Amino acid sequence: MPTEPQPLTLSAAVHRAVAAVDPDGTDDAVSDFLRRFEDRDEPISAVVGIEELIAEATHRIDVEEDDPALTLAGAVVTYLAFRRDEADGDPDRLLQLAADAEFDGNPPEPVVAFLEGRI
Repeated sequence: MPTEPQPLTLSAAVHRAVAAVDPDGTDDAVSDFLRRFEDRDEPISAVVGIEELIAEATHRIDVEEDDPALTLAGAVVTYLAFRRDEADGDPDRLLQLAADAEFDGNPPEPVVAFLEGRI
């Protein structure tokens, strides 16, 4: 008998975002981002103010907001809050979709360079 898929949790969305931007786990800022949310097991759809929550977390980690990997990790989590159906997609495609959504198709140069470096 088929069962319903489990809802995407905030923790799972963050794990997915981190795996997409830093698959080797070498970026300290991205690792810090993961630690902040690793125990948040509520469905991401139930998190009120997800955009503000993620923006605040990334800003606390990177006050200058110049770390493209962290910026994209935050963008992916925010994107997945609205497009949970993309959670299991190709990581590069997920990054591009999240960047397009976050920056209205016009990401800042560091983000563009980061994305181009992945291809």
